[in-house]
Amino acid sequence: MKNSLRLLFISICLAASAASNAEVVVKDAWVRATVPQQKATGAFMKLQAGADARLVEVQSPIAGSAEIHEMKMDSNVMKMRQVQGLDLPGGKEVELRPGSFHLMLLGLKAPVKVGDVVPLVLIIEGRDKKRETIEVKAQVRPLNSADGKM
Repeated sequence: MKNSLRLLFISICLAASAASNAEVVVKDAWVRATVPQQKATGAFMKLQAGADARLVEVQSPIAGSAEIHEMKMDSNVMKMRQVQGLDLPGGKEVELRPGSFHLMLLGLKAPVKVGDVVPLVLIIEGRDKKRETIEVKAQVRPLNSADGKM
């Protein structure tokens, strides 16, 4: 009986630990190709968290810095601004896309060409403030691509 209770206790602890983990699924990650001398580009993808979480940081070795951005209309003018994070409601897909929330890769170290693969690291924070990192490989798509399809 003692062993059964011990196993039950361990199972409950493991389930509680898993529930606090944000576990985010990343789909359709892509980066827009650049032209020579261009020093910034956007990265796009779909994110779905198993539990409420927040995208708080992005990193990439191809850029001097990376930021989370939002584009929205303000007095009939489309404006882009950096945001400190992006909420990922549990069970709901959040799409980072052109003209909306997206990732900006700034200070590019070299041009980004169609067919390249760009490594990204997403930093996700759960409700418990614990952070996890997700490594993403994003395909580079044509410069004129609005939806990431070739």
